[in-house]
Amino acid sequence: QVHLVESGGGWMQPGGSLILSCAASGNMLGAYTMAWYRQAPEAPRVLVARFASSDGSIKYSESAKGRFTLSRDVAKNTLDLQMNNLRPDDTAVYYCKVTTLISGSTFWGQGTQVTVSS
Repeated sequence: QVHLVESGGGWMQPGGSLILSCAASGNMLGAYTMAWYRQAPEAPRVLVARFASSDGSIKYSESAKGRFTLSRDVAKNTLDLQMNNLRPDDTAVYYCKVTTLISGSTFWGQGTQVTVSS
Protein backbone atom coordinates (compact mmCIF):
# COMPACT_ATOMS: atom_id res chain seq x y z
CA GLN A 1 0.00 0.00 0.00
CA VAL A 2 1.24 3.49 -0.88
CA HIS A 3 -0.13 6.65 0.69
CA LEU A 4 0.24 9.96 -1.17
CA VAL A 5 -0.29 13.46 0.16
CA GLU A 6 -0.20 16.46 -2.15
CA SER A 7 0.44 20.02 -1.08
CA GLY A 8 1.26 23.40 -2.54
CA GLY A 9 -1.82 24.23 -4.54
CA GLY A 10 -3.61 27.54 -4.42
CA TRP A 11 -4.37 30.65 -6.44
CA MET A 12 -1.90 32.39 -8.67
CA GLN A 13 -2.02 35.14 -11.25
CA PRO A 14 -1.18 34.32 -14.86
CA GLY A 15 2.58 34.29 -15.35
CA GLY A 16 3.23 33.32 -11.75
CA SER A 17 4.73 30.18 -10.27
CA LEU A 18 3.70 27.45 -7.87
CA ILE A 19 5.41 24.36 -6.52
CA LEU A 20 3.37 21.23 -5.88
CA SER A 21 4.78 18.52 -3.66
CA CYS A 22 3.74 14.90 -3.31
CA ALA A 23 4.92 13.01 -0.24
CA ALA A 24 4.80 9.23 -0.52
CA SER A 25 4.85 6.59 2.18
CA GLY A 26 4.50 2.84 2.09
CA ASN A 27 5.78 0.01 -0.06
CA MET A 28 7.38 1.22 -3.28
CA LEU A 29 9.79 -1.67 -3.75
CA GLY A 30 10.93 -2.43 -7.26
CA ALA A 31 10.34 -0.37 -10.34
CA TYR A 32 7.62 2.26 -10.27
CA THR A 33 6.41 5.38 -11.95
CA MET A 34 5.48 8.50 -10.04
CA ALA A 35 3.53 11.21 -11.76
CA TRP A 36 1.42 14.33 -11.62
CA TYR A 37 -1.94 14.37 -13.37
CA ARG A 38 -4.54 17.10 -13.53
CA GLN A 39 -8.25 17.30 -14.06
CA ALA A 40 -10.03 20.45 -15.13
CA PRO A 41 -13.78 20.82 -14.61
CA GLU A 42 -15.77 18.55 -16.92
CA ALA A 43 -12.59 17.17 -18.46
CA PRO A 44 -10.73 13.87 -18.17
CA ARG A 45 -7.74 13.44 -15.90
CA VAL A 46 -4.56 13.84 -17.96
CA LEU A 47 -0.87 13.34 -17.45
CA VAL A 48 1.25 16.39 -16.68
CA ALA A 49 4.65 14.82 -15.97
CA ARG A 50 5.95 11.38 -15.03
CA PHE A 51 9.13 9.96 -13.47
CA ALA A 52 10.20 6.38 -14.15
CA SER A 53 12.40 4.76 -11.51
CA SER A 54 13.75 2.16 -13.94
CA ASP A 55 15.92 4.67 -15.77
CA GLY A 56 15.29 7.99 -14.05
CA SER A 57 13.58 9.36 -17.13
CA ILE A 58 11.00 12.13 -17.02
CA LYS A 59 8.21 12.65 -19.49
CA TYR A 60 6.23 15.88 -19.87
CA SER A 61 2.96 16.63 -21.56
CA GLU A 62 3.15 19.09 -24.42
CA SER A 63 1.43 21.67 -22.25
CA ALA A 64 4.02 21.27 -19.48
CA LYS A 65 7.14 21.28 -21.63
CA GLY A 66 9.28 24.35 -21.11
CA ARG A 67 7.19 25.62 -18.20
CA PHE A 68 7.04 22.83 -15.63
CA THR A 69 9.90 20.93 -14.01
CA LEU A 70 9.49 17.59 -12.27
CA SER A 71 11.94 16.54 -9.59
CA ARG A 72 12.14 13.32 -7.59
CA ASP A 73 13.83 13.20 -4.19
CA VAL A 74 14.30 9.52 -3.35
CA ALA A 75 15.68 10.22 0.13
CA LYS A 76 12.64 12.28 1.09
CA ASN A 77 10.34 10.17 -1.06
CA THR A 78 8.77 13.21 -2.65
CA LEU A 79 7.87 14.30 -6.15
CA ASP A 80 7.81 18.04 -6.78
CA LEU A 81 6.32 19.89 -9.70
CA GLN A 82 7.69 23.38 -10.25
CA MET A 83 5.16 25.26 -12.39
CA ASN A 84 6.27 28.50 -14.02
CA ASN A 85 4.55 30.92 -16.36
CA LEU A 86 1.16 29.66 -15.24
CA ARG A 87 -1.82 30.17 -17.53
CA PRO A 88 -5.55 30.15 -16.84
CA ASP A 89 -5.84 26.81 -18.65
CA ASP A 90 -3.56 25.29 -15.99
CA THR A 91 -6.48 25.61 -13.59
CA ALA A 92 -7.31 22.11 -12.38
CA VAL A 93 -7.13 19.70 -9.50
CA TYR A 94 -3.65 18.18 -9.56
CA TYR A 95 -3.19 14.59 -8.46
CA CYS A 96 -0.14 12.55 -7.60
CA LYS A 97 -0.07 8.96 -8.83
CA VAL A 98 2.20 6.01 -8.16
CA THR A 99 2.16 2.80 -10.17
CA THR A 100 4.23 -0.10 -8.88
CA LEU A 101 5.27 -2.11 -11.90
CA ILE A 102 5.75 -5.48 -10.23
CA SER A 103 2.22 -5.67 -8.86
CA GLY A 104 0.61 -3.30 -11.30
CA SER A 105 -1.01 -1.46 -8.42
CA THR A 106 -1.99 2.19 -8.78
CA PHE A 107 -2.33 4.72 -5.98
CA TRP A 108 -3.70 8.26 -6.08
CA GLY A 109 -3.46 11.18 -3.73
CA GLN A 110 -6.46 13.25 -2.74
CA GLY A 111 -5.60 16.09 -5.11
CA THR A 112 -4.75 19.76 -4.69
CA GLN A 113 -6.53 22.63 -6.40
CA VAL A 114 -4.60 25.05 -8.59
CA THR A 115 -6.43 28.15 -9.80
CA VAL A 116 -4.82 30.58 -12.21
CA SER A 117 -6.73 33.80 -12.77
CA SER A 118 -6.35 37.52 -12.67
